[in-house]
Formats: sequence, structure tokens, C-alpha cells
Amino acid sequence: MHASIDWRRAACAAAIVASLVLAGCKEPAPPQEDIRPVNVVKVTSVAGDGDATYTGDVRARHEAAMGFRVPGKIVARNVEVGTRVEKGQTLARLDPGDFQLNIEAQKSQLAAAESDYLQAKDDLERYRNLHEQKFVSAAEFDRRQNLFNVAKARLEQARAQLGVSQNQSDYTTLRADARGVITSITAEVGQVVAAGQEVMRLARLEEKEVVVSVPESRLDEIRAAKAITVSLWAEPNEKFGGRIREISPSADPVTRTYAAKITIVDPSPRVQLGMTANVRLDGAGPGEVIRLPLSALYQQGKSPAVWVVDAKTGKVALTPVKVGRYTQESVEVLEGLKAGDVVVRAGVHKLVPGQQVRVIAPGA
Repeated sequence: MHASIDWRRAACAAAIVASLVLAGCKEPAPPQEDIRPVNVVKVTSVAGDGDATYTGDVRARHEAAMGFRVPGKIVARNVEVGTRVEKGQTLARLDPGDFQLNIEAQKSQLAAAESDYLQAKDDLERYRNLHEQKFVSAAEFDRRQNLFNVAKARLEQARAQLGVSQNQSDYTTLRADARGVITSITAEVGQVVAAGQEVMRLARLEEKEVVVSVPESRLDEIRAAKAITVSLWAEPNEKFGGRIREISPSADPVTRTYAAKITIVDPSPRVQLGMTANVRLDGAGPGEVIRLPLSALYQQGKSPAVWVVDAKTGKVALTPVKVGRYTQESVEVLEGLKAGDVVVRAGVHKLVPGQQVRVIAPGA
């Protein structure tokens, strides 16, 4: 009886060992794919802002650096920053002492040249009569003719030099070449300045414009504007017409924006230089646009992209897009998406192409 019990125990032990061996030979179950929950937004087209507004400052179209055409020491300055001046008005003066002495020296040289000229002229007339009467030779008459020509040339030279000296003396007075306003002064009384050195800046008042900065994504909009309206921050109820005069061909290296100059048509006297102005471009924006939250953008190299969820497979794909205007919370998508696409709106930096996702909060 004891032998029968031992046999049964041995058979049970062998069965247990065999089952364990068979279990150890089976392949491990494959790991389940990580399904990430995502917050998404469904793409829809909305009515875009047909108008665009930019802020800039009022400037004079023509602003020139004023300086003396001769070197010297400034002895008088008749204007201050903000002074309105008329054409021909005196702005500043240099010490004219040396220039007056030069004029006196040139006058003396002119007097001597005139005396030589008259003497040569009288000699030529006498020798002409003697030559006609055959008392002097033709060679002697030609010599007198040459002396007369030399005296005449020296007289003309002396007159020209006197004119130059008088002009240089006149250049010691700096005058306004147009009606305008003084915007800056860079030299003071007592300072010695070189010829052509900037002393002050004069802004003309006959034409005013507003300078605004335009991002590269909106250059086409400003060119396509149907009408432009300019208003002042200080006078919001007063509107002026505008006209695009110039768009910079290159971007600012710091802001990466393009400077656009808008001429103000028939500005009132209340439009002062330096005022803040709003430029409204009527009909510049698109009619229908796609807007996404800023958190939906993913940077793919140097180009923006978004994660689009495939409705059939539930997997995400990285789709490049072209963006337009940015706001504090959203961005306009110009190309790359269509109405009905489902885009991941948060956690875009934790996804990989082809990853399985689970939509937890679809939104409009």
C-alpha cells in the first residue's frame, strides 16, 4: 500500500514539472502600444478681419542735415529744437573775419589786374596805329596783342577769385533752404566745425507721412489694400486719406519687419511730427481664415507644422503649414489644412509620427 502512494506522488510531481517546463517555453506576450490621450481642435473656417491696422509715427518726407559749406567757429545760433523757420531765414553764423580779409586781398588783386589791362589796351591801340602807318613791324604789333590778351585773362581771373571769396564769406551764414521745423541741433556757439559737418536737421512741412513696420507674411495684404485711412492717437475722430509711397525692399535686421511709408493726403495743421498714428488698410485681410491656438504649432526645422489625427487609424501625422498673422492666443493658418481636419492642440512636443492617440476632448 505504501508503494502505491509513493507512485502516485511521483506521478503528480512529474506532471507539475512538465507543466512548468511547457509554460517556460512559451514566447512572452508583446507589449501593448502606448496610446496617448490628446486634446484636439477641429479645423473650421471663420470670417477673417477684412481690415488691418498698424501703428507708427508721423515724420516729414524730406529731412535734411544742415551744415556750413566752409569751416569756421560758430559765433551765433538763432534757432532751437522745434523752431519753425521760413525759407531764407538765418539759422547760424560763423566768424567771418578771415573771409573778409580774403575779400580785401582779392579786391586789391582785381584793382592791379584792371590797371594792367587798361595799360595793355592803350598800348595796343597805339601800336595798331603805328603798324597801320608802317612805323612798327608786324612782329612788334603781335607782341603787344599778346600782352593785351594776358592782361585781359588776368583781369577775368581776379574777378572770378573775388567772386569765390565773396561766396565763401556768404557761406558763413547758414540759411534755411525751405520752410520747415528744426528737429535736432548737434553744434553749439563756440564750436569749430568742418565744412559739411552736420550742425542741425531741418524737416520740411509740405509733405508728411507715417512709417509703420509690416511683417513679411502681410506684405501682400498692404499692397492689395483698397483704401488707406490714417488717424491720430490724439485725434481719433479725425480721419485722413493715405497713399503707399514706399515699401522697403529689405527687412530690418533686428525686428525682421519691412518699413512702409504712408503719405498723409491733405493733413491738417494738427498733424504734428512725432505724433502716434494708426494706419488702417481697408479690405486688406482675407475673407475666410483658419485659426488655431498657438499651442498647436510645432517647429519642424525652420518651418511650422501641426499634428493631424487620422480619423480612421487614430494615428498622428506631422503636417507642415504656412502661417499668417499672430495674436496673443491664436495664429492664422494660410496653407496646409482644410476644414474638418482634427489637430492636436496641446502636448505637441511629446508626440512622434505614426503614434496612436486617443481623443479625449474634441472641440470646435
